[in-house]
Amino acid sequence: MTIEASNYDESQIQVLEGMEAVRRRPGMYIGPTDINGLHTMVREVVDNSIDEVMAGRASRVEVIIRKDGSVKVTDDGQGIPTGPHPKLGISTLQVVMTILHAGGKFDNKSYKVSSGLHGVGVSAVNALSSHMRVDVHNARDGQHYYQEYSGGAPLGDVVRVGPTDRHGTTTTFLPDTTIIQTLDYNFKTLAQRFREMAYLTKGLRFRFIDERNDQEVNFYFEGGIVSYVRHLNKDKNVLHRQPFYIERTSDDVMVEVAMQYTESFDTDSVYTFANNINNTDGGAHLSGFRTALTRAINTYARGKSMLKENESNLTGEDVREGLTAVISVKLKDPQFSSQTKEKLVSPEASSAVATVLGDALATWLDENPGEARRIIEKAIGAARTRLAVQKVRETARKSAMEGFALPGKLADCSDTNPARCELYIVEGDSAGGTAKQGRDRRFQAILPLRGKILNVEKSRLDKMLSNAEVRALITAIGTAIGEQFSPDKLRYHRILLMTDADVDGSHIRTLLLTFFFRYMRPLIVNGHLYIAQPPLYLMRHGKERVYAYTETERDAYLDKLSAEQRNRVYIQRYKGLGEMNADQLWETTMNPENRVVLQVTMEDAQKADETFTMLMGDLVPPRRKFIQTHANEVRNLDI
Repeated sequence: MTIEASNYDESQIQVLEGMEAVRRRPGMYIGPTDINGLHTMVREVVDNSIDEVMAGRASRVEVIIRKDGSVKVTDDGQGIPTGPHPKLGISTLQVVMTILHAGGKFDNKSYKVSSGLHGVGVSAVNALSSHMRVDVHNARDGQHYYQEYSGGAPLGDVVRVGPTDRHGTTTTFLPDTTIIQTLDYNFKTLAQRFREMAYLTKGLRFRFIDERNDQEVNFYFEGGIVSYVRHLNKDKNVLHRQPFYIERTSDDVMVEVAMQYTESFDTDSVYTFANNINNTDGGAHLSGFRTALTRAINTYARGKSMLKENESNLTGEDVREGLTAVISVKLKDPQFSSQTKEKLVSPEASSAVATVLGDALATWLDENPGEARRIIEKAIGAARTRLAVQKVRETARKSAMEGFALPGKLADCSDTNPARCELYIVEGDSAGGTAKQGRDRRFQAILPLRGKILNVEKSRLDKMLSNAEVRALITAIGTAIGEQFSPDKLRYHRILLMTDADVDGSHIRTLLLTFFFRYMRPLIVNGHLYIAQPPLYLMRHGKERVYAYTETERDAYLDKLSAEQRNRVYIQRYKGLGEMNADQLWETTMNPENRVVLQVTMEDAQKADETFTMLMGDLVPPRRKFIQTHANEVRNLDI
């Protein structure tokens, strides 16, 4: 979506206050100074270019990470104004780049909407950069200008280079490593954010290059968020081929919604954006969406007699089962719950989305009766499952989600403080027995699982809850699942998956990760889920005993030995945890002082969703393609 193009000049740049203390208190402006703050610096500069695109003055953005760690961001917009500022008398370019809260986004004339809220972004990035250069190809007078800075201070006046046929702004900056802890940009993380920008801004051509390792991606999506929804569902069976889409303005709020139902049983996957900012905690626009969706589907179902008179209305959870949706709103002066903008709290967004979606969805359901019937039948099936679970809860006064007595196979720890406790989920009774003998009983609990748990990607909630292994897992952790998840009931703050280092172990680990991703996602978000790393090899040389966790570690140890010594080394390859003695398992895999564990994160939740669906879902072709593509990467395949 683009906004009607309008010119802006020097008189429209407003100065609100200075920017002292940015270098002393960077956390107030970019958050932590680790890789997250580094990425925030990149996004703040890119957001300015995206704002030019949304204002209808640009169509291309290019980002280059250079080998020295500097970043170059280029757009083909109108260019930052360079003439004298009417109040300060210095170049407006210098005002924008060196004075906090200086910009053209406060009067709603130059930019109707923008990603930046306070105008602090690019000047804060300048303050936190050891060097920055801004080149402006000014569309107003056809001249090329530039200015350089260090630590936010100009190194000289704005320089006029001469005439130019180009137009736009190029900002090159090198983060100050005395403040920013790392220059190790994550290409995949940034590429995912830039992909979102391209989906959310129709007609944008986005190019991203990483010169450090010769990577490049290009994004252009003519379909906008419709293309986004199709991408999210590319490995799923869908209930209707063409996604529903509406774009309309209500009370000065521009609303775009694209959505499509799938056959999956998991809760909805809804992505919410305000002025192209990803609001991971949803907010007002999500609330309006849910209200309108539930009302429209119930109204249609009642009108077509798909719900009987004695049946209750479908709940929001019922109508969102299997739903994938993208909600994008653009509004003036958006309000967020915090500086990091995870949640939109502007009340006008809720009413605008509810109005736009309610009217459009009602019409779409009437015009597409076949698709409407499939959607409502799915929601009715979800409602029946929900009622079946409630019946179990009411009759037994306890449900699988809210806690039976602790499962008998659980060897609990003695400490009752969850912050100090950890739960090892172990593959098989044999390994479970070894783990129980080797653990520290004060703070380590062991839950052995028999065989492979149910594939929750293909199962409804009621079937899942009837599975003994899944039920034991839910009960031991204590939080309940899905929308009933209660973080305050978590019994262990570290949950570790410990499976064999073979194909079956990898499969079991994938099934468990699928379960946690679908039904206990907050455990991943809050950093409670880990993967234990047992060693692959034990090497004995005389009295020396060395464990190797990879083939590389094994080879590195052997390379240190002479040929004669290598002939005397006994190498044991562990295929299962049960092959290890209790003291060996403790020493290598369970002792917090020695063990190696991998924390499971949600840095790329969307990619994880796609991978789980492809590996564990119903569609065979995507899984076959994945196996064929990665076949040559397989190591230690058990035949």
